[in-house]
Amino acid sequence: MRSLEGPSIAHRQHRLIHDIYVLLDDGDRRVLEASNLTPLEFSVLQRLSTDQGRRLTDIGAELLCVKSTITRLVDRLEADGLVRRTPDPDDRRAQRLLLTAQGSIIREQADKLHNDAVERRMAFLAPEEQLVFQTLLEKLRTGLRAELKEDAAPA
Repeated sequence: MRSLEGPSIAHRQHRLIHDIYVLLDDGDRRVLEASNLTPLEFSVLQRLSTDQGRRLTDIGAELLCVKSTITRLVDRLEADGLVRRTPDPDDRRAQRLLLTAQGSIIREQADKLHNDAVERRMAFLAPEEQLVFQTLLEKLRTGLRAELKEDAAPA
């Protein structure tokens, strides 16, 4: 609820979370440039293994990407030799995505750079603050997921 003095605390918190997301995303972009990856490409590589494929549609759904976005993204990763498409044995219409050996090497390098950056960025909070923050974020995430499921349910 808005007051005459300005935005409500909920609006200020939303703005802060948005601003923090933008800063974290920009930091991720800068760190991952060394591996020639975008944050979204890195997210795809993190979800893959070299021995067990994942359906493109499942990855797209996890990352909230429309089909054209995930297709373009996978096209680039495949052209760079980081992933390969393979037919889905359970569904002839679907494709699975596997991490290549080169993709595994790049992901490992990017993981190291990203993990170091995350540790450095989160160090602005003391360890006990990080625990409280994590608990609050998990509670918020659970509530938001539940609300989205309610909104998606047929009326």
